[in-house]
Amino acid sequence: MEDLEVSKKLEDNIRKISGILPVQESFDIIQRNMEIGGRKGTFYFIDGFTKDESMLKIMDSFFHIKPEDMPDDATAFAEKNVPYVEVDILGNFDEIVKNILSGVTCLFIEGYEACVAIDCRTYPARSVEEPEKDKSLRGSRDGFVETIVFNTALMRRRIRDENLIMEMSEVGKSTRTDVAICYMADRVDQEMLQNIRKKLADIHVDDLRMNQQSLAEALFKRKWFNPFPKFKFTERPDTAAACLLEGKIIFLVDNSPSALVVPTSIFDMIEEANDHYFPPITNIYLKVSRAIITVLTIFVVPLFLLLMQNPQWVPKAFDFVVVRDTVNVPLIYQILILELAIDGLRLAALNTPSMLSTPLSVIAGIVMGEFSVQSGWFNSEVMLYMAFVSVANYTQPNFELGYALKFMRLLLLILTAVFNLVGFVIGCVIVIWCICVNKTLSGKSYLNVKLP
Repeated sequence: MEDLEVSKKLEDNIRKISGILPVQESFDIIQRNMEIGGRKGTFYFIDGFTKDESMLKIMDSFFHIKPEDMPDDATAFAEKNVPYVEVDILGNFDEIVKNILSGVTCLFIEGYEACVAIDCRTYPARSVEEPEKDKSLRGSRDGFVETIVFNTALMRRRIRDENLIMEMSEVGKSTRTDVAICYMADRVDQEMLQNIRKKLADIHVDDLRMNQQSLAEALFKRKWFNPFPKFKFTERPDTAAACLLEGKIIFLVDNSPSALVVPTSIFDMIEEANDHYFPPITNIYLKVSRAIITVLTIFVVPLFLLLMQNPQWVPKAFDFVVVRDTVNVPLIYQILILELAIDGLRLAALNTPSMLSTPLSVIAGIVMGEFSVQSGWFNSEVMLYMAFVSVANYTQPNFELGYALKFMRLLLLILTAVFNLVGFVIGCVIVIWCICVNKTLSGKSYLNVKLP
């Protein structure tokens, strides 16, 4: 556009807005003309983003303004004649268009070389309720929603401290997605904060189509061969508040009902909301139990396969673990088929209507369990260990970490099946190497993130 500044002539401003926004083509971009204090005025707003009651009261007050009450500039008009809290004066069309598309009502008045932006917007939002996955036995029952302002308010409600800072920025040329960086100024690592600010400012993407996941990928270019997650996601405001008080940084992205936490170690990944609500001894027991089960999900099935390939290594006290039944399908193929079948059942459960999920799960369990063993495809011992692994994956709340552990287990299984003990040892070394060399967003170790 040739001139980005607002003109005193209303016709020029209308022409510029019409040249930028498809006012005539889009039914939801509303232009409302009215007379205010003897001068011509024009409102621009998005239908569905404006609070009707607030706008009716504001417009009613404008009808009662007399010509002699009209000041000489937009700033004085906003201070004297706009009966609303959130009012801003904009003189640049780029800012004006961004505000209109964000839901802010913009008012142009003949003779004013600026636009009056009235932020009486409201976004369609669901109620604040507990997340489906990240539940707590004794904690609060609220959770983040898709509106960023609601999410910041949920954390402000818990931390009434002047050191809680929430910086707002935009990412994405087309989407202009609002991203809030939340931190405690007296507890955060300042070097890491500056590094994150620089990374955020250097992001040049067209859009954040997948919200936080797109932001995470833009912030940190992960190595494709290392599946361990770099970030922790939580839908609970109490967990996010606890992370802030520990000195961590929280990213909130508009249209996303979860918070992105950095920096994150593997110990943070296996932590859940219930850990904050129990006494220390119970908390420690739950964390240790979860850590042990997490390790077992990686090693128990490959170790079973290794012992079945070398039954002479099994101590007499554990002789009962040896497969006695006829093995029609090699054990490695049985395990790999079940790994794929478990993911198939999980995907089917996600797309099954809730009223049918329970009966279909029972049918699938009976068919996959009983009849598959009787038909000779699988041995009961393999079914037992794979059932343990599939259930144990749900002991830790991080979905990405669950699949990272699965990939490590598959690697161990294949190496063990091909190279026997040497393959098992090499697989263990690779698993430990992937964890040790994984770096967080701050560049520190994945195993130990030191906070101030």
